[in-house]
Amino acid sequence: MIAEIGHFSLILALFVALFQAVFPLIGAARGNRAWMGVAEPASFAQFLLVATSFGALTWCYVASDFSVLNVAQNSHTDKPMLYKIAGVWANHEGSMLLWIFILGLYGAAVSWLGGNLPPALRARALSVQAMIAVGFILFILFTSNPFLRLDPVPANGEGLNPLLQDPGLAFHPPFLYLGYVGFSMAFSFAIAALIEGRVDAAWARWVRPWTLAAWCFLTLGIGLGSWWAYYTLGWGGWWYWDPVENASFMPWLAGTALVHSLIVVERRDTLKAWTVLLAIVSFSFSLLGTFLVRSGVLTSVHSFASDPTRGVFILALLAAVTGGSMALFFLRAPRLKSGGLFAPVSREGSLVLNNVLLSSAAGVVLLGTLYPLFMDVLDLGKISVGPPFFNAVFVPLMVPVVFLMALGTQMSWKRGNLTLALRQLKVAGVAALAALLLTWAMSRSLGASAAMGLATWLFVGTISNLFNRLKPSRLSLSEVWRRAAGVPLSFYGMILAHAGLALVIVGITGSTAWKTEKIQVMHSGDTINVAGYDLAFKGVEEGVKGPNYIAARATFTASKNGKFIADLKPEKRMYEMPPRPTTNAAIHTSAFGDLYAVIGDPNESGGYVTRLYYNPLVPWIFIGAGVVALGGLVSLGDRRYRVGVPSHKVNPKNPVHA
Repeated sequence: MIAEIGHFSLILALFVALFQAVFPLIGAARGNRAWMGVAEPASFAQFLLVATSFGALTWCYVASDFSVLNVAQNSHTDKPMLYKIAGVWANHEGSMLLWIFILGLYGAAVSWLGGNLPPALRARALSVQAMIAVGFILFILFTSNPFLRLDPVPANGEGLNPLLQDPGLAFHPPFLYLGYVGFSMAFSFAIAALIEGRVDAAWARWVRPWTLAAWCFLTLGIGLGSWWAYYTLGWGGWWYWDPVENASFMPWLAGTALVHSLIVVERRDTLKAWTVLLAIVSFSFSLLGTFLVRSGVLTSVHSFASDPTRGVFILALLAAVTGGSMALFFLRAPRLKSGGLFAPVSREGSLVLNNVLLSSAAGVVLLGTLYPLFMDVLDLGKISVGPPFFNAVFVPLMVPVVFLMALGTQMSWKRGNLTLALRQLKVAGVAALAALLLTWAMSRSLGASAAMGLATWLFVGTISNLFNRLKPSRLSLSEVWRRAAGVPLSFYGMILAHAGLALVIVGITGSTAWKTEKIQVMHSGDTINVAGYDLAFKGVEEGVKGPNYIAARATFTASKNGKFIADLKPEKRMYEMPPRPTTNAAIHTSAFGDLYAVIGDPNESGGYVTRLYYNPLVPWIFIGAGVVALGGLVSLGDRRYRVGVPSHKVNPKNPVHA
């Protein structure tokens, strides 16, 4: 009965979404406030119905209702409760239901928090949001119904892919979807603005917090996914330019450009058409990522679907949304006249250049991801585009981006002074040169030295920006506190985000340039030296019982200069349902790096294949990603986004734009 309630709620949500997609849009066109006003209650109703459907599926998982095919295929009575709940979205059908649940959540949030939006803009944006919901609800109902019944009912389920039975994977998809789907709100506002033919500073002020929220969640989602791959897959790395990793990275790059472009629209009333285009592209990349993961065109630990019908349906949705929005953009964009003029050397100029570079970087990732697919489709042979390509093409594009992040924030709006900006960054320049020379002296690696210098330039330049704003060397402590209290939270958010990226660069550089890896067969009592650490192999304990697996657990004792550091206990697990092996690394983390141990299979002589790594500075990657996301969250607390802009007075002759 619960499954039928969930299915029926989803059908009702479809009709509500159709109603919401049509009537507010007509009302906005006619200036009919009553028809525009139905957008808010309709969005709440749609969200409650989808939430009921999602809750019903969750209940089926918690109660282990194996009469539901989706539950039988992805759950088991012995599975820990966390993974029973995570199993809801750890499959194709459930993940798509999560997709529209979050889509409805954003629409309801705009209805609840968007009281200061012009009625016409709000009605049009919520109508566009509902159109997206209609497409995806139809997709679920016709190709991916999670409530199908199974007869006869099995005594137990098949279980969940063991790789997904991990806290990182329990939280990674919801955060990723909050980012992916969150860009739909920026897209809906962009389409509403194109229909209305008006983009201004007020529009940017309304759109930016929703874009920033999606960007923060996507940052966290990517960071959690990278962390999970690092400690669970056992290969010692944190990023492999996997096509599905790229599918989440492309909207992040476009979204980063969008967040900064919105600042220019808000502050200088320019870059309007470009900003609208970025909003369309960001969400189009999100839809592309959904297609890549859900269509079966890729084989990956992330991908769930292999039914070509589903792939064709999502591809049609992608074509309709992207093609329709692009057609509307080229038709209406000429009406979006920019007002503010600026010199090339200015804060706007640096933001424009960074926008171009970030967009180019997203294009490079797109090319590297899709090129093998096109080659395969055209029967031109199977090729693989991996890290060498991306590192060779992507990294050079990002170097000027990072350089400008420190320089651009020192520039004035409209017309900057390059000499003055460089003078304000002289401490950063000296620190960057010192870091470069020190790294070169220690490693003789030109690439690592340049990267460390660049990271130092960004970090110290960002802190210098804060000092220039507060002037602690010139003012009394009380005056500094007074100035600090008056600085907008968005400024502090920018400081955190840029400093966090500098930490990420340090972590990437260290873990890439100075990584130590040793692979060998070890017997009990053997000791291997890894980057100055002695790792003594104490043997393997067989038959270790877990909640729903049996493990072989190895023990390594790590010491340095005769001093005990830690015991590392990697495992080789065999899950019961489904019966599948996994490798679980053991990691000892310090401020300067990770000791990383993996146990493999035994050989004929009684030894075990072991992989031992020392990954310098790798924790800084994940800490830095968290700081970047925190910067976005701090910016969301800016008072300007809560207060909004002054509301327009109602014009009785034209209430649509009131």
